[in-house]
Amino acid sequence: MREKILKSILKTCPEGDLKSHENNQYRLSCVFIFFQRYHLMDNILHCLNSQSLKKDKFQIVLVEDKCGSIEGASLKQKFPGLKIDYFAPDHGWGKMGFMRNYGLSKAKGEIILFLDDDTVLMDTDFLKNLIDFFAADPSLDAVIPEGFASHALIKGQYEYHDPFFFTNRCMAYRKNCLLELKGFDSNFIGQEDVEFAIRFTAKNYNVLKTPSLQYYHPPLVYEDTSKGHAVGASFARSKYNMIIKCFLFINGIRWLPLYFLPGLKNKFMARFALGFLKGFVGKIFKKHKKVDYR
Repeated sequence: MREKILKSILKTCPEGDLKSHENNQYRLSCVFIFFQRYHLMDNILHCLNSQSLKKDKFQIVLVEDKCGSIEGASLKQKFPGLKIDYFAPDHGWGKMGFMRNYGLSKAKGEIILFLDDDTVLMDTDFLKNLIDFFAADPSLDAVIPEGFASHALIKGQYEYHDPFFFTNRCMAYRKNCLLELKGFDSNFIGQEDVEFAIRFTAKNYNVLKTPSLQYYHPPLVYEDTSKGHAVGASFARSKYNMIIKCFLFINGIRWLPLYFLPGLKNKFMARFALGFLKGFVGKIFKKHKKVDYR
């Protein structure tokens, strides 16, 4: 229903802020945005180092926020068999949209796989099979693997994870699709992937959701309203007109009533919606207030 409404009201989409890109030299580029948490980056790089796909077929782009670090740069030396390019931008800190565009601008693969530092790939044929999906269907623009919770909370026996959420924690695109949409909105602090999904969907690009590719990621947990606040503020200052923003606002706060239902999932989703409400309204009336995505 939401998809039909979106396509009916969003006839003209704003563009992203990608300014440049590299020529293709690899079949695939794995793009990471990270800050510290080097042990997690070490884990996912081990996963990629164990892939059956030949190492000369894929590139790894590491973009470290907050001007980088010695530890982050040293990841390249820890995995000499991988084609790793490390970058540490000196501006745009804390804006995931900007960082995604920066990583995308350095990617030299025909296919772009966005991954988080806390994503885990258990299947050693993951990259090979992903490339095969794109090769088998030239009309395919994106692939969403099935996601599972990488751990559970003992309290509440909670492990909710949306299996096919349109997210950059593990999602692949043809680079041409990303270039046509000019990448991401550089001003987005968080959930730049959700904003991109709006434009992707409105333009009727072709996406495949498949359980044949699987990954693991921490479950949905919101301890406070800070993430929702940052996302709400990002949508409030986005490039959409006010009518579209009103629809996005309604969509962002739709989980608020869930707070009165039992279960951690409902509480977490309602908490995000409350943060979204505060961030969106706050940004509309206080345009220069800084927010952080934590």
